[in-house]
Amino acid sequence: MRILISNDDGYLAPGINALADALAPIAEIVVVAPDSNRSGASNSLSLDRPLSVQRASNGFYFVNGTPSDCVHVALTALLDERPDLVVSGINNGPNMGDDTLYSGTVAAATEGYLFGIPAIAFSQGAYGWEHIDDAARHARDIVQRYYQTLPRPYLLNVNIPNRPYDQLNTVVATRLGRRHHSEPVIKASDPRGKEIYWIGPPGACKDAGDGTDFHACAQGQTSITPLQIDLTHTTQLNALARALA
Repeated sequence: MRILISNDDGYLAPGINALADALAPIAEIVVVAPDSNRSGASNSLSLDRPLSVQRASNGFYFVNGTPSDCVHVALTALLDERPDLVVSGINNGPNMGDDTLYSGTVAAATEGYLFGIPAIAFSQGAYGWEHIDDAARHARDIVQRYYQTLPRPYLLNVNIPNRPYDQLNTVVATRLGRRHHSEPVIKASDPRGKEIYWIGPPGACKDAGDGTDFHACAQGQTSITPLQIDLTHTTQLNALARALA
């Protein structure tokens, strides 16, 4: 098996290093990741400047671009053979509910999916990298268990609780939860007194009921949510068609 690994925390992040170490015994891996933290980059591609690719001493490639840039460049320029799977993460913190729209971790996997390749995004349920090696070992189990079993291509969003490996024994299929609106931006001043704004924290959970990714992780369960890309609002499309008739 050939696996392309990327992330949004950067090629030096503990999550991607743990994931690469865990997957190396079962696959031929190539790591292509951003040169620095690109959290919140979503599916953006860098179209206003050229990208450079460098190789670190451990063999990882790093790109001065977004997670989507990394996977795009890898698939269209760097790799001699198409990977069997694209894996992203492990992210420092969760990517659940509406947050998946902003997530660079999910975006890297999505880029692989758009090329017709099965893809999985892995995140930890809480920030801080606690039990990251256990999460990586659990991620390998998920790859081995589900790689051959689902219709292809697929796009999976996985959130793993920050727990020891022997406590990561429940995996559930979930839907995305929902959040309230984000908190207001935080106003501040730069050293020259100019007003600046920091994006505020995400809002509280609005839909975290049974069956959601939020609920699963709160119960100490690993959440797997299958994602799709078609954003067409079918009901409104039908209503619009009738209105235009």
